[in-house]
Amino acid sequence: MLARRYPYQLGKILRSEINKNHIKFADKHLSEFPLDLVSGYYTLEKKGNVIEKLDVAIVEATAITERGNIIPGASIGAAPEIVQTASKVIIEVNTALPSFEGLHDITLSKFAPYKFPNLIQRVDDRVGTTYIPCDPDKVIAIIESKEPDHTLNSEPQDEKSQGIANHILDLFEHEVTMGRLPPQLLPLQSGVGNIANAIIGGLANGPFTDVEVWTEVIQDTFLDFWEHHKLSFASATSVGFSPAGFKRFYEMWNELKDRLVLRSQSVSNSPEVIRRLGVIAMNTPIEFDIYAHANSTHVCGTKMLNGLGGSADFLRNSKLSIIHTPSTRPTKKDPIGISCIVPMCSHVDHTEHDLDILVTEQGLADVRGLAPIERARLIIDKCAHPEYRPILNDYLNLAEKECMKIGAAHEPHLLDRVFKMHSNVLSENNTMRINSW
Repeated sequence: MLARRYPYQLGKILRSEINKNHIKFADKHLSEFPLDLVSGYYTLEKKGNVIEKLDVAIVEATAITERGNIIPGASIGAAPEIVQTASKVIIEVNTALPSFEGLHDITLSKFAPYKFPNLIQRVDDRVGTTYIPCDPDKVIAIIESKEPDHTLNSEPQDEKSQGIANHILDLFEHEVTMGRLPPQLLPLQSGVGNIANAIIGGLANGPFTDVEVWTEVIQDTFLDFWEHHKLSFASATSVGFSPAGFKRFYEMWNELKDRLVLRSQSVSNSPEVIRRLGVIAMNTPIEFDIYAHANSTHVCGTKMLNGLGGSADFLRNSKLSIIHTPSTRPTKKDPIGISCIVPMCSHVDHTEHDLDILVTEQGLADVRGLAPIERARLIIDKCAHPEYRPILNDYLNLAEKECMKIGAAHEPHLLDRVFKMHSNVLSENNTMRINSW
C-alpha cells in the first residue's frame, strides 16, 4: 500500500521494498522534514485550479482533551505538523497505554522565515503545550486500539560495544580534567543500539552526576541512569524502551514525569538549539574513512539501511561530535569481517569538517585540529582492526607517493583503486582483505 516514505524507516520488509524501488524513499534531516511539510514541499500539488493538500492523517493518542486536542503517547516526531497540515484526521486512541498527559512540550512549525516562539536556554525549558492542537472539525473518525507498542528487546552489550564505551568515558574524564567540559558534562545526545546502551550504562555507574540529556530516543539504560541518580533531566522526541523497559518506565512514572519531556521533532533536532546548548553528539555510522568522513545510510554505497535520521542534525551542530562503530563486522565467509574503516566512504553523510572524535573498540582518534594526512595516520593507528591496519597504511603510503608526483597530496587518493576493498567484498570473495593495491 505504501507508495512513498519520508524521512526515516526501520524494518526488513520496508527496507527491502525501498531497495527494489517499489517504495520511493526520500531521506531527509529529521529537523527539516516537519518544516518542509508545513511549507507544502510534499503535500501541495496544483491540479487545474485546485491546490491539493495532504488528505488524511492517522495519529495515535493516549487521550483526547475536552476541547478535542490530542495527547500523544511515547513518540511525537512530526505528528504536530502532520495534524497541522492534513485536511482530515483519524485519531487512534490506544487504551492499552496510560495517558501521557503532561509529559509533552508541543510546538507547531511556521513558514519561513522561522521565528522560534521562545528561545530554549535549558534542557528542561518548556515553550509549548502539553497536547497537539487539533481542530475538531478536521476529525472524521476516532477509533480505539488495545494493542501495546510492539518494541524489540534491548540489544545486549558485547565486548566491542563495552570497549567503545570505555574509550568514550575515558575521553569525558580527560576533557573535564583539561577544563574543556564541566564536571557534569554538557547535554548528551546518544543514538540507538548496543553501543549507545553501553555508553549510557557506563555513565550510570560512572563518576559524573547531574548529567542532562538532549536527544531523540530514550532507551532502556537511561532508566538505570535515572535510578542511580546520575541523570537529572532528559529531553527527547520519543521513548523506545523494550517491553521490559516500558514496564519499568510505568513503574517509575511518578519519579520520572517531572524529569523527562517529549518534544516535537522540529525542536528536539533543531540545529539552533543543539548549538546553543552545546550538545555532545554520539552516533553510529556504517563506515568511516581514513580522512574522517562517515557513511550512515548506504551499505557499499547503494543499499539503503535505515536513513540519515537526526545524526547530521546533531553531529554538524554539536559542541563535540563523536562517531563510534566496531572496527569490523563479521560475514559468513570471513570471521574477522569487513572493515568499518575504509580509504574512502562509499557514500558520505558526514564530512571531515563535522567530526571531532572517531572511536572503535581498538581505540579513539581525536582529530581536532589535524590536517588530512595526520588524521589518516591517527585513524588507522587507533581505530582500524590489526588485520586491516597494514592494508590501509599501504594504500595511504602509495596514494601519498603518487599524489606527491603531481603536487596534489593534501588529501591523497587513488581514484582508480580507492574502492577496491568495497569491490572485493561485493565479489565472490566476500572479504575486504585484499592482497595488494
